Amino acid sequence: MMVHDPNAFPVPDNLPVPEDDGAAAHLSGTAMPDITLTATDGNRVNLAALSGRTVIYAYPRTGRPGQALPTGWDDIPGARGCTPQSCSFRDHFAELKQLGAAVFGLSTQDSDYQREARDRLQLPFELLSDENLALSKALDLPLFEADGMTLMKRLTLIVRGGHIEHVLYPVFPPDRSAADVIDWLSHNPL
Repeated sequence: MMVHDPNAFPVPDNLPVPEDDGAAAHLSGTAMPDITLTATDGNRVNLAALSGRTVIYAYPRTGRPGQALPTGWDDIPGARGCTPQSCSFRDHFAELKQLGAAVFGLSTQDSDYQREARDRLQLPFELLSDENLALSKALDLPLFEADGMTLMKRLTLIVRGGHIEHVLYPVFPPDRSAADVIDWLSHNPL
């Protein structure tokens, strides 16, 4: 298991904390729509058809080394921290599997962009692309705009047998995301 070095992708101490604006309150108990998304391995994944428990962490966008972040990124509550969040799921992947959960990351970035992050961060799971916003619109997921891009607000869906069993929203700090999911799964075993 690779252990996340928090100094490699630090989450600044002064980030604005996102508040629960109620934009995800309708999701718990909702059936996943019959929509297929492209994964970073090229496979097509229909989240409504998955059996068992699946953790889907949605994030705005990962950055790339040497490329500037969107304008005002650190000032947008909940925007900064996608890489540390993904690393938290990577580092806790074995524990999540032991608790019976599959894992996917989800963003509006295209699969080629996501593939670079998956490979660079050595993620042991796939990232799903909702670049056409089909899933976002069908579930009415919380979104925001930055530099002309439509991006997901950070949230985590725990799906069981095609229905959303639990929602973590807002997610903060992002580098604790996987630990928060493990805590919930531990108190709500299959």
